[in-house]
Amino acid sequence: MSLQPVTTVSGTAVPVPGADIDTDQIIPARFLKCVTFNDLAGKHFYDARFDTNRRPTAHPLDDPRFAGASIMITGANFGCGSSREHAPQAIHRSGFRALIGESFAEIFFGNAITLGMPCVTAARTDLETLAAFVSQNPGAEVRIDLQDMTATCAEIPVPIAMPDSARHALLSGRWDPIRELLENETAAARVAASLPYL
Repeated sequence: MSLQPVTTVSGTAVPVPGADIDTDQIIPARFLKCVTFNDLAGKHFYDARFDTNRRPTAHPLDDPRFAGASIMITGANFGCGSSREHAPQAIHRSGFRALIGESFAEIFFGNAITLGMPCVTAARTDLETLAAFVSQNPGAEVRIDLQDMTATCAEIPVPIAMPDSARHALLSGRWDPIRELLENETAAARVAASLPYL
């Protein structure tokens, strides 16, 4: 049984500028000892959002204009660095449902897709235009459509891209491989029983 297909994601957006934002910036290592991923909610970008005295730094993620945003506009090579699964988990558990960036680190991208959270790419000039518009119109809805591969804001479509395999997984509701394995436990056991070396 498939999960819910992800065909579109709509919501307001927040620009988080910068290239090479690594997973340690997304979720500092001291938060990795959490018991469940649920404990990561609100910890995303913690060291950028708060100083050493835990005072807010006026980070875009805490700007009241972007409260409730569910789409993040990012730069190039987002999610690089260590392969910690906690990074996309922290973003997802904090209410985000999609990211638009110039490029994504491969492991971060894969971990995000298994959460049903699309990471789509767009040209730098389009991202800059989109981020500028959102900054001036923070309540504007952004709609990511994985069927026609556009991100639309103020009725202006921006071409987006993502690997075909990830797009197919989302559109078909087969984006969680662990869920698929558990749902096919009987078939897996049957194959295992037929193998002479087990």
